[in-house]
Amino acid sequence: MDDEPLRDWAERRDAKIGRLRAVPVVSGDGPRASHLNPDAPRAIERWNGHMWEPYGFAATLAEAKAILYPEASEPPPASPVPKPLGSGTGKHRKPQAPRSEDGGQAQR
Repeated sequence: MDDEPLRDWAERRDAKIGRLRAVPVVSGDGPRASHLNPDAPRAIERWNGHMWEPYGFAATLAEAKAILYPEASEPPPASPVPKPLGSGTGKHRKPQAPRSEDGGQAQR
Protein backbone atom coordinates (compact mmCIF):
# COMPACT_ATOMS: atom_id res chain seq x y z
CA MET A 1 0.00 0.00 0.00
CA ASP A 2 1.36 3.43 -0.92
CA ASP A 3 1.24 5.79 2.04
CA GLU A 4 1.25 9.52 1.59
CA PRO A 5 4.34 11.22 3.05
CA LEU A 6 3.60 12.91 6.38
CA ARG A 7 4.90 16.23 5.04
CA ASP A 8 2.31 16.22 2.20
CA TRP A 9 -0.50 15.35 4.59
CA ALA A 10 0.53 18.13 7.00
CA GLU A 11 0.57 20.67 4.15
CA ARG A 12 -2.95 19.66 3.08
CA ARG A 13 -4.18 19.86 6.69
CA ASP A 14 -2.56 23.24 7.31
CA ALA A 15 -4.04 24.66 4.10
CA LYS A 16 -7.51 24.23 5.64
CA ILE A 17 -6.70 26.14 8.85
CA GLY A 18 -8.84 29.25 9.13
CA ARG A 19 -11.68 27.89 6.97
CA LEU A 20 -15.12 29.08 8.14
CA ARG A 21 -18.48 27.31 8.15
CA ALA A 22 -22.00 28.28 9.23
CA VAL A 23 -23.99 25.84 11.34
CA PRO A 24 -27.73 26.44 11.88
CA VAL A 25 -28.70 26.82 15.52
CA VAL A 26 -31.78 24.59 15.77
CA SER A 27 -33.19 22.75 18.75
CA GLY A 28 -33.27 18.99 19.03
CA ASP A 29 -32.92 16.87 15.93
CA GLY A 30 -34.40 19.52 13.62
CA PRO A 31 -33.22 19.87 10.02
CA ARG A 32 -29.73 21.34 9.78
CA ALA A 33 -29.71 22.00 6.04
CA SER A 34 -29.40 25.72 5.33
CA HIS A 35 -32.09 25.81 2.64
CA LEU A 36 -34.71 24.43 5.05
CA ASN A 37 -34.34 27.19 7.67
CA PRO A 38 -32.97 30.31 5.93
CA ASP A 39 -34.19 32.56 8.77
CA ALA A 40 -32.64 30.46 11.56
CA PRO A 41 -29.60 31.94 13.31
CA ARG A 42 -26.17 30.55 12.45
CA ALA A 43 -23.08 29.87 14.52
CA ILE A 44 -19.96 30.68 12.52
CA GLU A 45 -17.17 28.21 13.27
CA ARG A 46 -13.48 28.31 12.33
CA TRP A 47 -11.27 25.25 11.71
CA ASN A 48 -8.10 25.46 13.84
CA GLY A 49 -6.43 22.36 12.39
CA HIS A 50 -7.89 19.95 14.92
CA MET A 51 -11.49 20.98 15.62
CA TRP A 52 -14.16 23.57 14.76
CA GLU A 53 -14.11 26.44 17.28
CA PRO A 54 -16.67 29.25 17.75
CA TYR A 55 -15.84 32.29 15.65
CA GLY A 56 -18.98 34.42 15.34
CA PHE A 57 -22.74 34.56 15.02
CA ALA A 58 -25.14 35.45 12.19
CA ALA A 59 -28.86 36.14 12.51
CA THR A 60 -29.84 34.69 9.10
CA LEU A 61 -28.45 32.65 6.22
CA ALA A 62 -27.90 35.81 4.14
CA GLU A 63 -25.82 37.37 6.91
CA ALA A 64 -23.82 34.14 7.31
CA LYS A 65 -23.08 34.05 3.57
CA ALA A 66 -21.83 37.65 3.74
CA ILE A 67 -19.36 36.58 6.46
CA LEU A 68 -18.29 33.36 4.73
CA TYR A 69 -17.98 34.81 1.22
CA PRO A 70 -17.01 38.51 1.52
CA GLU A 71 -15.68 38.61 -2.05
CA ALA A 72 -19.18 37.85 -3.38
CA SER A 73 -20.60 41.03 -1.82
CA GLU A 74 -17.93 43.28 -3.37
CA PRO A 75 -18.72 44.80 -6.77
CA PRO A 76 -16.70 43.29 -9.62
CA PRO A 77 -13.75 45.36 -10.85
CA ALA A 78 -14.48 47.69 -13.74
CA SER A 79 -13.73 45.98 -17.02
CA PRO A 80 -12.52 47.87 -20.07
CA VAL A 81 -15.26 48.84 -22.50
CA PRO A 82 -14.96 46.77 -25.69
CA LYS A 83 -14.51 48.71 -28.91
CA PRO A 84 -17.43 48.55 -31.31
CA LEU A 85 -16.83 46.84 -34.62
CA GLY A 86 -15.38 49.23 -37.10
CA SER A 87 -16.00 49.29 -40.80
CA GLY A 88 -13.79 47.05 -42.84
CA THR A 89 -13.61 44.02 -45.04
CA GLY A 90 -12.34 41.30 -42.77
CA LYS A 91 -12.26 37.75 -44.08
CA HIS A 92 -15.67 37.00 -42.67
CA ARG A 93 -17.10 40.12 -44.36
CA LYS A 94 -15.85 39.51 -47.91
CA PRO A 95 -18.60 38.80 -50.38
CA GLN A 96 -18.73 35.23 -51.62
CA ALA A 97 -17.51 34.58 -55.15
CA PRO A 98 -20.40 33.79 -57.47
CA ARG A 99 -20.91 30.07 -58.05
CA SER A 100 -21.30 28.65 -61.47
CA GLU A 101 -24.67 27.11 -62.34
CA ASP A 102 -23.29 23.57 -62.51
CA GLY A 103 -22.39 23.52 -58.82
CA GLY A 104 -18.78 24.55 -59.23
CA GLN A 105 -17.80 21.60 -61.45
CA ALA A 106 -16.44 22.66 -64.81
CA GLN A 107 -16.92 20.38 -67.78
CA ARG A 108 -13.95 19.64 -70.00
